[in-house]
Amino acid sequence: MSNMNNVLAVIMAGGRGTRLHPLTQTCAKPAVSIAGAFCLVDVPISNCINSGVSRIAILTQSHPESLHEHISCTHNLNTSDKWVKTLAGAETADCASWYRGTADAVRKQLAEIQEAGAEYTLILAGDHLYRMDYGEMAKFHREKNADITVAVQPVARSEASRLGLLKRLPDGRISNFVEKPIQPELQDQFISYDDPEKPFLGSMGIYMFSTKVLLDLLTDHPDHDDFGGDVIPAAIHSRAVYGYVFKGYWQDIGTLRSFYETNLALTKPGAPFDFKSPTTPIYTATLTLPPPIIVNSQLKDVIIAKGCNITNARIEHSVIGVRCQIANGAIIKDCVVMGAEHYSSDGIGANCSIEGAILDKNVRLGEGVIIRPFPRDVEMDCGNWFVRDGIVVIPKDAEIAAGTVITPEAFIFNKFSIQNVDNIRFEVVPDNEAENLWESLPPRKIWRQ
Repeated sequence: MSNMNNVLAVIMAGGRGTRLHPLTQTCAKPAVSIAGAFCLVDVPISNCINSGVSRIAILTQSHPESLHEHISCTHNLNTSDKWVKTLAGAETADCASWYRGTADAVRKQLAEIQEAGAEYTLILAGDHLYRMDYGEMAKFHREKNADITVAVQPVARSEASRLGLLKRLPDGRISNFVEKPIQPELQDQFISYDDPEKPFLGSMGIYMFSTKVLLDLLTDHPDHDDFGGDVIPAAIHSRAVYGYVFKGYWQDIGTLRSFYETNLALTKPGAPFDFKSPTTPIYTATLTLPPPIIVNSQLKDVIIAKGCNITNARIEHSVIGVRCQIANGAIIKDCVVMGAEHYSSDGIGANCSIEGAILDKNVRLGEGVIIRPFPRDVEMDCGNWFVRDGIVVIPKDAEIAAGTVITPEAFIFNKFSIQNVDNIRFEVVPDNEAENLWESLPPRKIWRQ
């Protein structure tokens, strides 16, 4: 099936992205930047273009403005037979077009899908990093005479609770499927490989449907709101559902931890994913910005985007986004700095020392700010900064005053165990109140000195 003109791609981009909060508090998840210069949604769109899929519908809903702007400025391919269009759902929960899940979002756009007249519909996520030829998956789908094909790959036990797990027969047909199983005993029922590192087959959230089958499933089962949770598990008993094994790099960027670690992995020699490719590039906006200016600075394993101005700084194992301004004496390590939407004299101030953090766009740090990572699993909300799974996150447009210290050492740990972090409640109190409150606070409470 070398001709992909009979395939319509539908990219799911409407979710609230709560696991990426606070990066998504004003921005759609697929519009979040990655590798300094790209947006997450650039990946599936580019894979479609490189695979010959020329009709792409993007279903948006939550905070769609930045996503719509990026798509219209970057992926304007619209002709009579080649187009990228956004199909927006309403944002209010009581509206009839509110998307209740991935399948419900497609159901509410069935008229648009039918109008495209494609024989096959390819369902894609907007928050994955991978490079894939969908033509190979389409060829597999056609050869198997499948109703539904699910892209799958081996996954580790640590990922099992975040993905759909499945059992696959020797001919490739899926015999059982469960979405995001939490219980270890349920996970063990889906062991597919004698491999301690990756014993499971996990769904990548990429589905190819014969369009008629998709229409039938969504109209016959109006209560099936999610593909992984409802549609696929039910369909394996009545439809020909196959698993297409993808052997390349793939990463679900659904959490702040995976977002952070995936970005930093890109900075290392031999990174698992390379945005550069002469034949299958990842396309994004072409910014008319000058190359970065770097003066008297030490850099090691760093991605630096266009328009940056870095002076007398030391940067290691970090991503520095567009238009980032880094002043004298700054030290940055293990950070994702997402840059700025417009040029400004502000940015990372002089003599700042930042480690283990994510700085969203337009963040301004005063002189001498110190940031360090917290223990894994620690979660804190502190107004203009957050901690998510131990990573300090400064949200978009936030300003941190000069001399601010955000470190575990600034919090009192020596009296209380933090083995069970889920049961800890964090409170931030003024410095002058901390000493008086020490004896009166109940056990397992931690606060800033």
